[in-house]
Amino acid sequence: MSAVTDTCPVGETHCPLIDEVSELRRQVITDPLTGLHNVRHFRSSLQQELERTRRTGMSTVLMMVDLDHFKRINDTHGHEAGNQVLIATARLLMSQTRMLDVCCRYGGEEFAVILPSTELMLARQVAERFRQALAAMTIDVNETSLQVTASIGLAASDGTAPSEHLIEQADSCLYQAKQDGRNRVAMVIPDEAESAVSADEKDAIKGLFGGD
Repeated sequence: MSAVTDTCPVGETHCPLIDEVSELRRQVITDPLTGLHNVRHFRSSLQQELERTRRTGMSTVLMMVDLDHFKRINDTHGHEAGNQVLIATARLLMSQTRMLDVCCRYGGEEFAVILPSTELMLARQVAERFRQALAAMTIDVNETSLQVTASIGLAASDGTAPSEHLIEQADSCLYQAKQDGRNRVAMVIPDEAESAVSADEKDAIKGLFGGD
């Protein structure tokens, strides 16, 4: 069986069939509401990035984001208002991350971001910046101004554990952030005896906590 290529079967420079196939491919991996990648793309991308981590030794960080008290927004203002909040959150998430990062809608009001080739402390800066920007953002819906916050869990992988383990770690941190009062970032802090702290991480820590 011959491989599928993006070559027009009739030799046209602009081929409507190829455009249609490309659009169908995009739809398969895209969440229709927010425009972010969907769970299917998230899982395949995470596997690819962890494989890259195994080859290069550069860590991959998973950031799980869950909007606080989202059900209250739906119950009070309606599901369309909730949809507008999700769309606004997705746009902010895209603006606060790099092009190489993989932003996904994980389900409901939960989002996942894969941060390739990123140290944990630098990922924390990204998470904190997004958290603060979200809390400061006003979302206008039906002549009502809404403000939302998010709890965020972070976990880093060196590529030795399966993707499910990284997801479980990030989810556990997300749950801890909720338990600690919401609107905060929680993360798995690696044991220094098992993981050396790089110079970049040390500089990031100094920036976060005002160290000299």
